[in-house]
Amino acid sequence: MPPRFLTLADVQEVLNISAAQAYSLVRSGELPALQVGGRGVWRVEATELEGYIQRMYEQTRARITTGDLEAAHDAAGGAPR
Repeated sequence: MPPRFLTLADVQEVLNISAAQAYSLVRSGELPALQVGGRGVWRVEATELEGYIQRMYEQTRARITTGDLEAAHDAAGGAPR
């Protein structure tokens, strides 16, 4: 059974990002996490990390789709913005 909670080091590894980037995602609330224990170490629920990844895929798709529509509009001689 995989662990329910991941450390920020685990998040770093999964996303292939730096420690500062992982910490920033958590501190900004973009990646939901909780602090546990006397030292308040951060833990990210595995399902929250998967949800974050899916949101990033959706945002990327939307950006690409919007970009494709804008490029098609411009190529068709659309009015400048």
